[in-house]
Amino acid sequence: MNDAPTQEQDAGIDQTYELDAPPQKVWRAISLPQFREQWLPGTDLADPQAETITPGAEVRYRMRDSAPPFLESTVTFRIAANADGGTSLRVIHRLVDVRSASRTQAANSNGMPVMRAA
Repeated sequence: MNDAPTQEQDAGIDQTYELDAPPQKVWRAISLPQFREQWLPGTDLADPQAETITPGAEVRYRMRDSAPPFLESTVTFRIAANADGGTSLRVIHRLVDVRSASRTQAANSNGMPVMRAA
């Protein structure tokens, strides 16, 4: 397994892993609730049912933070057979909550700090 991150973007994380397991086995682990619960519990999901699914290729779940402000995101798992007989697993995690847009300002933006008097 190669777990080196391949790409991180502003709105999320995008990583690809090379697994020794065949695609059918990886597909069961990411798509069947009884297997998925072992590494992605339903309590971390906004809905335990997949948001979208392309059998054998891609599944997307909607997640929700467990603490306020309970921001929502999506995590997409894409699989494909690799040349070694294993599986390339791409994990794409995106923050989709509209409330997060105002939270992405950099701390060193050189903007004037806003102070309010009580």
